[in-house]
Amino acid sequence: MNTPDLVPLKLAVIGAGLGSAPHFRSLADLADEAAVVWVLGRDLARMPAAKLPAGARATTQADDVFNDPGVDAVLILTPPDTHLHFARLAARAGKHVLVEKPLETRFDLARELVETCEAAGVLLTVMLQHRLREGALELARLLQSGALGEIVSAGAFVRWWRPQSYYDVPGRGTLARDGGGVLMTQAIHTLDLLLTFTGMPHRVSGSASTSAVHHMECEDAASALLHFDNGATAVVQATTAAFPGYPERIEINGTRGTATLTSGELNVRLIDGTEIQAGGGGGNGGGADPMAFDHAAHRAVITDFLHAMRAGCAPAVSGRSALGVMRVIEAVLASARAEGVPQSI
Repeated sequence: MNTPDLVPLKLAVIGAGLGSAPHFRSLADLADEAAVVWVLGRDLARMPAAKLPAGARATTQADDVFNDPGVDAVLILTPPDTHLHFARLAARAGKHVLVEKPLETRFDLARELVETCEAAGVLLTVMLQHRLREGALELARLLQSGALGEIVSAGAFVRWWRPQSYYDVPGRGTLARDGGGVLMTQAIHTLDLLLTFTGMPHRVSGSASTSAVHHMECEDAASALLHFDNGATAVVQATTAAFPGYPERIEINGTRGTATLTSGELNVRLIDGTEIQAGGGGGNGGGADPMAFDHAAHRAVITDFLHAMRAGCAPAVSGRSALGVMRVIEAVLASARAEGVPQSI
């Protein structure tokens, strides 16, 4: 939609690798609201392949971005182990931050990143875009209204597939660069969404392993049991060894009915006979092509980020709200190392 009275905000994108494509497509859709003026990457020769936005200047020098007073915000799309570094630079320069998930490789670093942005008074949004899918928003409304009653049990299931070639990329699936395997890189979206519905558990137990399908440092299969204060439990199962890859799924069983959210498509059946459907479509990237999904949810997060910058309000997917899933993943992996000993949250 044309908004001629709106002065576009000026953005810089840090990182132009695999995960940048849905961001660039979203920003192209939002050209009336935001203009990309810089793209910071490691190799200028490779950056044209990323289809940089019109008018954006490519650079390998961070100072070009952070010393430019015209840049309002940065999108940090680099590997997780670099997020805190770039967030510190952005906070010091007074620039708002949108960062790809996960916040960082460890919970303590993620918390430092959040606190750094808060102390500097800059906004921090995390690209956990599943929260803003239509089906997820409708399920959140139903839970808030009490339509499903009290949660009795729940589950999150991520049965995805990645070929070995995916993990042959240097650093992928390692603790040092990614902070973990399937939980931190793939299932984090579904687990984060589950936690937005259930709230945080008080105790978790888990197991994690590397299957015979992959040669990699971290886990490609994990399971967990989450315990909540009201006595409810939730089961989590995640893998990237399920060929050819299946839609991720969340189940919520309440005292008044049941909701199933399958890759953004919501189906609800209530005891009183009411049936509700919402959302759907868009793909999920659960197969061999990790980018096989629609960018609409990415666009929704970026749109909300731009609105929060203009309005001076909190973004829908704030940095602090993304700490919960980091804490749960860390506890699941700690339990797995302790052979299933439950961990308090």
